[in-house]
Amino acid sequence: MDAKDRRTLGLSSLGGALEFYDFVIYVFYAKIISELFFPNGLSPFWAMLNTYGIFAAGYFFRPLGGVVMAHCGDLLGRKKLFSLSILLMALPTLMIGIMPTFESIGYAAPLLLLLMRVVQGIAIGGEIPAAWTFVSEHVPASKVGFANGILTASLSLGILLGALMSLWIALQFSESQIYDWAWRIPFIVGGVFGLLAMYLRSYLKETPVFQAMQAKKQLAKELPVKQVLATHKTAVGIGMLMTWFLTACVVVLILTMPHLLTTHFGYSRSQAFSLQSLAIVMQMIGCVAAGILADRFGAGRVLLVGAIFVASIAGIFYQSLGHASANMIFMLYMLLGLASGTVGMVSYALVKMFPAHIRFSGISFSYNLAYAIAGGLTLPVVQWLSLYSNIGAMYYIWVVCLVSVFTALIYRQRFEKSAAVAAEAL
Repeated sequence: MDAKDRRTLGLSSLGGALEFYDFVIYVFYAKIISELFFPNGLSPFWAMLNTYGIFAAGYFFRPLGGVVMAHCGDLLGRKKLFSLSILLMALPTLMIGIMPTFESIGYAAPLLLLLMRVVQGIAIGGEIPAAWTFVSEHVPASKVGFANGILTASLSLGILLGALMSLWIALQFSESQIYDWAWRIPFIVGGVFGLLAMYLRSYLKETPVFQAMQAKKQLAKELPVKQVLATHKTAVGIGMLMTWFLTACVVVLILTMPHLLTTHFGYSRSQAFSLQSLAIVMQMIGCVAAGILADRFGAGRVLLVGAIFVASIAGIFYQSLGHASANMIFMLYMLLGLASGTVGMVSYALVKMFPAHIRFSGISFSYNLAYAIAGGLTLPVVQWLSLYSNIGAMYYIWVVCLVSVFTALIYRQRFEKSAAVAAEAL
């Protein structure tokens, strides 16, 4: 890649990390928000339920935001929507940081909080598909996997930044200071840096692919998502199943692991969060490696081997909990984090499955619809499995990996082998 490609990838990854930070920082302060933005008379259970319900609203609006923004991106240009998505994330984050609480403005406080999360959901629904599309259409064809691996790793970096910011706040301020005002710092910082990232993105250029389509008048003539559903149903289905694999690797193996370790296996919060942070770093490395391998061997083969790898290591790791030494658990979890980085090839596959004139819409529809469904169902299903076994999450991961193996085989047959045959015919 030349200097322009590296700048494009760097600014896109920075914006993606900051935007994902803005989206997840809410969950780190859910307990405080539940006490400050809802009536004092509510029980802690109902206050937390309302708070998580507002958090979930961000997920529910992802498909709508993704479809609308992708439609505009396929018709008006990638760059405009790429900048708009980060603006729609940064401003609500900043607003949450300076927003009056229930004590000051009553029921307007939770309503404004809900509105901010809805806007953030719309933004995140457009940002990730926009980043994958934008960068893929900038970098050389031989580097699409590598570039998307870095972009996917940047999303994990956003989660890590949120965890580190929360840890810094906890170390720097007393509990009363955090409740009084210090909880606002992560939101204000996220909003300011998001606006800075949007400014830096103004230096990016429209993608050569979109400019060529625009010059040749090859832009979609009708609603892009309509064309996606009419002629690319197989790609949509495969994209949704791959996104399910991505969701499971992030939510089950990373985000909720501290809860499992502290609740059932006697780990302290500091131990669990330290393990989580290091696993995120390993996942980031895995994402980049998966992208490089996808460039060389194809996404289908990487997913096939990666899904088997994840299932194998997950089985050993979960069944070692409560039995193996702390050092062994550490090594297994780091290896599991690395294996979960297989998700770095998902965006590469999505980019390859959809033609340029509907690419943004195809990626956005597949990814956001699957993430909304899987994001809403994963935790309840894992919780239900945990009623029968402390390591019920392992069985969920096994099922997802089994489905992913068949998905990889179908993808290879439908998109990689058929493309190779067509290339030979030419």
